[in-house]
Amino acid sequence: MGTKRENKRDIGTVYENKAVLLLKEKGYQILERNFYTYYGEIDIIAKNGGCLVFVEVKYRKNTKKGYAAEAVTPKKQKRMRQSAGYYLYKKHFQNMEIPCRFDVIAFDGEEAVHIENAF
Repeated sequence: MGTKRENKRDIGTVYENKAVLLLKEKGYQILERNFYTYYGEIDIIAKNGGCLVFVEVKYRKNTKKGYAAEAVTPKKQKRMRQSAGYYLYKKHFQNMEIPCRFDVIAFDGEEAVHIENAF
């Protein structure tokens, strides 16, 4: 007898796993998953060439309430930037000239869209 929250988390995990596979197929190296900070969570942290990539994964069963990518609001973007700053600090990257970007992998039903440099 799972709760609705547990079910959402299970669904989220399924689509995060799909996103990891998509990134690996593109040659990304996965560094972290579900990196939690005071500001929030980053679903996936990967490396693509010399660039650190912070990835938000969003899923919507259908587009009745809009597209999955639209759920990455300015508030969520701010929290991701703050969490990424903490990741850089914690992993001792803060004084390095390492390029970073924020991607979104959005699933509308089973269709995946990878938006590089989304914000």
